[in-house]
Amino acid sequence: MPVTRPHKDLRSPRPLQERLISNVLLACAIVSVLTTAGIILVLLVETVGFFRVVSFGQFFGDTEWTPLFARKRFGIWALISGTVLTSAIAVAVALPLGLLGAIYMSEYASQRLRRVLKPAVEVLAGIPSIIYGYFALTFVTPVLQRVIPDLAGFNALGAGIVMGVMILPIIASLSEDAIYAVPDSLREGAFALGGGKCAVIRRVILPTAFSGIAASVIIGISRAVGETMIVAIAAGQQPRFSFDPRVAIQTMTAYIVQVSLGDTPAGTLEYRTIFAVGMTLFVFTMALNIASFYLRNRVMRGGVL
Repeated sequence: MPVTRPHKDLRSPRPLQERLISNVLLACAIVSVLTTAGIILVLLVETVGFFRVVSFGQFFGDTEWTPLFARKRFGIWALISGTVLTSAIAVAVALPLGLLGAIYMSEYASQRLRRVLKPAVEVLAGIPSIIYGYFALTFVTPVLQRVIPDLAGFNALGAGIVMGVMILPIIASLSEDAIYAVPDSLREGAFALGGGKCAVIRRVILPTAFSGIAASVIIGISRAVGETMIVAIAAGQQPRFSFDPRVAIQTMTAYIVQVSLGDTPAGTLEYRTIFAVGMTLFVFTMALNIASFYLRNRVMRGGVL
């Protein structure tokens, strides 16, 4: 007669140390979620208070922004245009340089050189943005004024160029990761069909890695839109609805810095403008982050747009 052994429950209680670590990690996750919820709640409460006085028509239908003047105007487009202008200049600088650098590191550089170049590029991301701001104001702008005589001392062009240098490591590093992750079988198949190096990169590798490259660009744009110190120092504090890079402008983040210096009494309409601007900025960057998250998921699933 066979001897039956008692069934052993594989779901035995976890050790106390493991449960403690799990609870600590859960608490950290909850703190992160509650912090985000608190930020959104504060923005919503103050923004609702702002729109009780200022209508949506005044906010989105005007191009003048003078809430701190005697003649108050609340046209957010003056700040949005400055933000879009500097971000567009930054992307125009960072995208070609970052993408070409990523292609070189992934497809042309040796493994030894790649291990040196990639960390060297990523060092740029560790430089404080305030240093970039004074670099734009004291070096880049004077150099540009020799070429463009009517360039103002505070301008969107110099700030945008330096912002492009700042976000270049993001685009270069993430794009290189996406290109490097393309399976070698695709490269070998393209070479077997008689394709040259440039043709394979242009027609096979870049389309396959497009999702990752696009995600890196969106993350870079989000970083440029939320940048504060460079635009506050080098772009000026003159909100105007203009896409002329030669003149001084003001971005949404630079205005928040201006009002947050302490000269505006808390609870006033002028004080609540920073929350209305912050909510606009939050919605803008959240849309970019959602798009980036979607594209990165396409990369993880192996999809191609």
